[in-house]
Amino acid sequence: MARRRTVGFVQLEWTCPNCSTRNPGGRKTCVNCGAPQPENVQFEQPAEAKLVSDEAAVRAAKGGADIHCPFCGTRNPASAKVCSQCGGDLVEGRRRMAGQVMQAAPTAPKTVTCRNCGTENPAANTTCSRCGSPLPRASVLAPAGGSAPATQPVTPPKKNAWLPWAILAGVAVLICAVVGFALFAPTASLEATVDDVYWQTSVPLQEIQSVWYSNEPGSPPSDAYDVSCDTRSRDVCEQKMIDRGNGYAEVVEDCRTETEQYCDYRRDEWRTLQTYTEEGHSLAPFYAQPSYSADQRLGSETVDYTVYFQTVDGTKTYSPDDLNEFQRFSVGSVWILKLNALGSVVGVER
Repeated sequence: MARRRTVGFVQLEWTCPNCSTRNPGGRKTCVNCGAPQPENVQFEQPAEAKLVSDEAAVRAAKGGADIHCPFCGTRNPASAKVCSQCGGDLVEGRRRMAGQVMQAAPTAPKTVTCRNCGTENPAANTTCSRCGSPLPRASVLAPAGGSAPATQPVTPPKKNAWLPWAILAGVAVLICAVVGFALFAPTASLEATVDDVYWQTSVPLQEIQSVWYSNEPGSPPSDAYDVSCDTRSRDVCEQKMIDRGNGYAEVVEDCRTETEQYCDYRRDEWRTLQTYTEEGHSLAPFYAQPSYSADQRLGSETVDYTVYFQTVDGTKTYSPDDLNEFQRFSVGSVWILKLNALGSVVGVER
């Protein structure tokens, strides 16, 4: 079952559409130009979201969504009955939307430059540490000595976000193509004579053994025995910011309990005791035939083939795929080798 607890409250920010100044979410007018907070203003997370501790701020955060006066548009607290600006009845006033989960704030720059005096300030500052001038968001900051945007914040030109990824994908495909060509595509031919052949066979001897498994997640296999299981629980939590509609956000922590079973058990499994190998330089490979008891067996046989060629460029090797191909390479026979860009044999023909 999901559980939710309140961690605290964070004061949000809003940007004045008149002068682009950042303002604390609880302010009803701009700290720079005095313009009232518009009814449709968007609250945003600050660069550094800190829990408020002031009792008055906590009370304001716990209040309901603000009401905008139907007559003059002034923002009023949820408990107000009449407008603080024009005295109008707020019965018909429209409450701000509330209850939405706020999107994570984009990564803020480390510093912003004051447009009045040119001082570098931490990105979280709303006023300049040197001259006290309001600091707009970094994305709308004008050059030092210049003027602030008059109405709307400057919107950076849209970029094709997919383009870098497309370029990287193209480069990766090109690299794979080049590597594949270098390894597998024949680029040269060379006459060669079979100088030697070699084979090696392997036969594993296996026996049923009891294998101990410890602390394995999930249910044990059906053929397990000496089973011992326990169920473990852990809390998985996630923090969210919920817009209160009054310039503050409630920081909540949603937790759920996840359980998983862990088991110790034994299983009887075939395990390799020893691998018997044979090798030779003929065209007739054979396999070892070890004796074994009733509770043992022979595992899957394997074989490796190698052909050695003499060429004007020295010794070249080739690995046939199967016995039929291997037996075609009689010592002294002449072949045409297909070489890749690295000089390795990628094919042969008579």
